Amino acid sequence: MSERAKRVLLAKPRGYCAGVDRAVVTVEKALELYGPPVYVRKQIVHNKHVVSTLESQGAIFVEENDEVPPGSIVVFSAHGVAPQVHAEAEERGLKAIDATCPLVTKVHAEARRFASADYDILLIGHDGHEEVIGTTGEAPDHIKLVDGAADVERVEVRDPEKVVWLSQTTLSVDETMDTVAALKQKFPLLQAPPSDDICYATQNRQQVVKEIAAECELVLVVGSTNSSNSVRLVEVALQAGADASYLVDYATEIEDGWLDGVTSIGVTSGASVPDELVLGVLERLAKDGFTEVTEIESVKEKLTFSLPRELVKDMRAAAAGA
Repeated sequence: MSERAKRVLLAKPRGYCAGVDRAVVTVEKALELYGPPVYVRKQIVHNKHVVSTLESQGAIFVEENDEVPPGSIVVFSAHGVAPQVHAEAEERGLKAIDATCPLVTKVHAEARRFASADYDILLIGHDGHEEVIGTTGEAPDHIKLVDGAADVERVEVRDPEKVVWLSQTTLSVDETMDTVAALKQKFPLLQAPPSDDICYATQNRQQVVKEIAAECELVLVVGSTNSSNSVRLVEVALQAGADASYLVDYATEIEDGWLDGVTSIGVTSGASVPDELVLGVLERLAKDGFTEVTEIESVKEKLTFSLPRELVKDMRAAAAGA
């Protein structure tokens, strides 16, 4: 019997979503316009390679505004910040450029609206994640974090008739719905957000992984360990039928033992991963005989976001004065 051909099922969509692309381009354009250094509060997106590349161009990443010299440029990351962070930047005389993903901004707006109506807001998300911290900062007296279905039992609200759930945008769709189901059992009048909080890109990347995982013994996800949506892709691949799944930042992290006896490998990447890293993985796999690559596309993505208004305004002024 002839040996089965080694193949790769390459997920599409994969990699950069519109929010990540906007955030990375924001830092690049800020460096061009203002010149280095440009300070960035937190990682602009959760990817080692992107951060190191921007550092090489003159970006300086800091944890808090007080590390930024007064009067300097500071970019806020795609994950969003609490209102207090904006106030601190203003007090320090910083020129702030807000690269928050518009889909995260939508969740912030929902939090403010429900808080103004005096709802208890159950925010489904991971404790300590930057997006959760930023959203909670919009209405700290009204928001309670729910970190998965197992966390539901401890949740208490003031009025079970005035309670709504929101979510971090980068979660597993299935796990979030499990948590919502548990919350509805406890709070039958629980309201849902007016539109889905989990971002389109997160859902699309999970969907195509579900489609290919059952046909693969191994699924490789390119992404960093602090990237929530990348970590979720590994979990989704395993739940959807892959025998094994691993998260790697670079092709060099792929272990030879992972490929033993494997003939079908799925490859995808998180929403903050440039495609050059995926190409590196494909080249690495080709050296082990995985030369047959079939791209599996579940949906076409066309969404784009405009750059932050404060940056666009300065770019136009610079162009007019040139």
